[in-house]
Amino acid sequence: MTSFLKELAKETSVPAAAEVPEAAPAPAKMVVEHLNLFYGDFQGLRDINLTFPENQVTALIGPSGCGKSTLLKTLNRMNDLVEGCRVEGSVLLDGADAYRTLDPTDLRRRVGMVFQQPNPFPMSIYDNVAFGPRSHGVRAKADLDIIVEESLRAAAIWDELKDRLKKNALGLSGGQQQRLCIARALAVQPEVLLLDESTSALDPISTAKIEELIGQLKERYTVIMVTHNMLQALRISDKTAFFLLGELVEADETMNIFGHPKDKRTEDYITGRFG
Repeated sequence: MTSFLKELAKETSVPAAAEVPEAAPAPAKMVVEHLNLFYGDFQGLRDINLTFPENQVTALIGPSGCGKSTLLKTLNRMNDLVEGCRVEGSVLLDGADAYRTLDPTDLRRRVGMVFQQPNPFPMSIYDNVAFGPRSHGVRAKADLDIIVEESLRAAAIWDELKDRLKKNALGLSGGQQQRLCIARALAVQPEVLLLDESTSALDPISTAKIEELIGQLKERYTVIMVTHNMLQALRISDKTAFFLLGELVEADETMNIFGHPKDKRTEDYITGRFG
């Protein structure tokens, strides 16, 4: 084991000489089976098989262009919006096939997404959070008031914004905007939350707040996140999957991926030899 991996094991209080004991597996919330994705003639994902446990944080890691964000967008069919995109294989949500059984609109309500750059709508904080519920037919102000407050509380930003709900969301700091976007995603009561590099554009203090929030969110949601930050994956994820050139190299408990990778390519990546 390299000195870097020993330091990682030390930081997380995991003995460097022993793998993490296997716990009873959590129920699967989403399952990807023999997934292949094409953009025209280019193949972006190759025979991906991966299970996302319920109420856990799964981190997708790998160098730029390896397919991790492509997979993330496949989970709620955001790639449908890309011309020439073709998907083969299965993406299952609670056993139902996202591409053959589930309605795309309902799928995107159940599987919410937060992007790399904070992207609040140019409207009030209140209207940002209420946008999704309104689009799904919620009209009563009393109901919307409850949803807005509960969503902002769930995103750990209610106390900061409760007196500013009528203010334009674009006036918030970057970190506040990103937590608002998380609240907006939570407002439609998803079951799965997809985070695509959701802290990469933020300062360290804002990043720490988002990481703390993710730890709280997994009590109610299944969280799947893309990150380039190895220490972030180590700090907050339960499971980590390493991708390279459109292929899944290996996936395991996070402590095993960082402390005892089975594939030399995984070790080379997390120790900084490439990527």
